Amino acid sequence: MNHPETVRVAAVQMEPSLGQVAENLARIEAGLGRAAEAGARLAVFPECALSGYGFGSREDGMAHAVPVDGEEIGRIAQAVNRTGCSCILGLLERDGDRLYNACTLVGPGGVIGTYRKVHLPFLGIDMFVDPGDRPFAVHEIAGLGLRVGMHICYDGSFPESARIMSLLGADLLVLPTNWPTHSEAAAEHMVSCRAMENTVYYLAVNRVGVESGFRFIGSSSIADPAGNVLCRAPADREEILIADIDPQRARKKHLVRVPGRHEINRIADRRPSYYGPLVQPNGKE
Repeated sequence: MNHPETVRVAAVQMEPSLGQVAENLARIEAGLGRAAEAGARLAVFPECALSGYGFGSREDGMAHAVPVDGEEIGRIAQAVNRTGCSCILGLLERDGDRLYNACTLVGPGGVIGTYRKVHLPFLGIDMFVDPGDRPFAVHEIAGLGLRVGMHICYDGSFPESARIMSLLGADLLVLPTNWPTHSEAAAEHMVSCRAMENTVYYLAVNRVGVESGFRFIGSSSIADPAGNVLCRAPADREEILIADIDPQRARKKHLVRVPGRHEINRIADRRPSYYGPLVQPNGKE
């Protein structure tokens, strides 16, 4: 199958309304349409874009959670088919009596994959959800030739998350997030650092506005495999970022700066036998 040399992606920085699933769903559908009009083939929305984040109890979160095979994600699938633009969105996922902070990738054929947040901070609904129970994974979007890895917000602070998905072949790492005040350094530095150290594209999409007493700082961005920031959103308003990414560039890990004198490969040059402490139990599992 022939794939385009570059893939246009969008980061849809928005302001979800807490507990207003129907309203947020309609706004996600509209944002997907605007991204498609700009030529995007993949649009990414913030963490908990469907529900909001600042719930004060597990019961409140569960009341606004949805199953991945439910009506809401079905409507997203219809919008994907209508617009030709695949979608990654954050949601609270209900699975029986389990509750997860999740994001799901919806492509032309429906749900391609769902990720459940592994690293949980003591903040918002993350104080009450169940820890993610699935390994990090990479998914390919049919027709695009693009390999995507998903993680969520606080996961980005653990470089092992990005490295694992890079080793699994990701071209693009996406981080739906809800960064509040005091997360400015992550927004400014982490995105380009994770991109550079793994030689991948990295897209982080945050929300804006005030919810449950917390102000969220926007500043979504997309970085290239050298760590250069291709575009950045403002801190205080909704905006759609657009970037064209080249999957083949992300797959070229051997970087030749001066032939025979300065060449690096941040994947092949690893020394895993020295990394044992990274996987020693720490009492959290």
